[in-house]
Amino acid sequence: TSSLLRSPKGFPKLKNDTFLRAARGEETEHTPVWCMRQAGRYLPEFRETRASQDFFATCRSPKLCCELTLQPLRRFPLDAAIIFSDILVVPQALGMEVVMVPGKGPTFTEPLKEVEDLLKLREKVDVTAELGYVFQAITLTRHSLEGKVPLIGFSGAPWTLMSYMIEGGGSTTMAKAKSWLYRHPEASHRLLRLLADVIIDYLVGQVAAGAQALQLFESHAGHLGPELFQDFALPYIRDIAQTVKSKLKEEALPLVPMIIFAKDAHYALRDLAHAGYEVIGLDWTIRPQEARAQIGKHVTLQGNLDPCALYAPKEKIGELVKKMLESFGTQRYIANLGHGLYPDMNPEHVGAFVEAVHAHSRHINKH
Repeated sequence: TSSLLRSPKGFPKLKNDTFLRAARGEETEHTPVWCMRQAGRYLPEFRETRASQDFFATCRSPKLCCELTLQPLRRFPLDAAIIFSDILVVPQALGMEVVMVPGKGPTFTEPLKEVEDLLKLREKVDVTAELGYVFQAITLTRHSLEGKVPLIGFSGAPWTLMSYMIEGGGSTTMAKAKSWLYRHPEASHRLLRLLADVIIDYLVGQVAAGAQALQLFESHAGHLGPELFQDFALPYIRDIAQTVKSKLKEEALPLVPMIIFAKDAHYALRDLAHAGYEVIGLDWTIRPQEARAQIGKHVTLQGNLDPCALYAPKEKIGELVKKMLESFGTQRYIANLGHGLYPDMNPEHVGAFVEAVHAHSRHINKH
């Protein structure tokens, strides 16, 4: 276990900083690329490592998280690693029980039903006590990466976490969670504030542990319209960026680039451009040129190939990547999918995607 106790100091020197340079808007020789859910079930070695383990038990094992984070990097020349974890560890830290039900996904044994249920949540969360296993996983992985590529930490955003906590799992309409926004706006803000405070400490702790960039996932933004987003999502997204940055300064920690990925929130791109993030992640439903026009030139864009494009033959993937790079331009840009990889995808097609980004962006940059 001595390796687990390696300190978040004396990390190996970073050899490939292309992803961080692109995130900060500096020039890059090739467009960096990584994939959401790159550590995942589409890899046979992932399924093997995870086979006998409960999902959240895996999340709580720094050694397994490290192994799962590194697996895709052994196969593909990705430009970043993202720590293997789950956004629902935050509700767990607040005292809620979540289990992974085969065929159904994450399920809360007792979701929040009434406003009174908020009293069951921990008011003060010691993130090191509750989520220290994520910090250990980050430190171990940062050492084990040997400076190959930067390591990304992440969290779910308040509205997305709130919707899971009330729905009790996935939902097509989010009707239960949205009804809170209309019926109990004050209680909703109380819950969102509580979540934001934990997320802020959690993200700062990830940087202290060795994360070199942070992504905030507002995966359920598409269930809100412009007004609800403005009231119940955006203020917390903004506050998280601001407060994380001021705490990093206070604690003399590195000011790492922050990415906001708000899925299906094309109605909010202008607001997100001014929310304090260096990078905005885009899903596949928006044209890159339109996003760039709304967001302006001072923020890096990340995305946005339709994940299902990876079902296409490899040559076709190359053509789609070339078109995507021409639409975004190769600078101030990080290539990614518009959402995560699916479990039945062919790893070779993921490899074709990564290689096409590197080859075509180098070619475009030369000419």
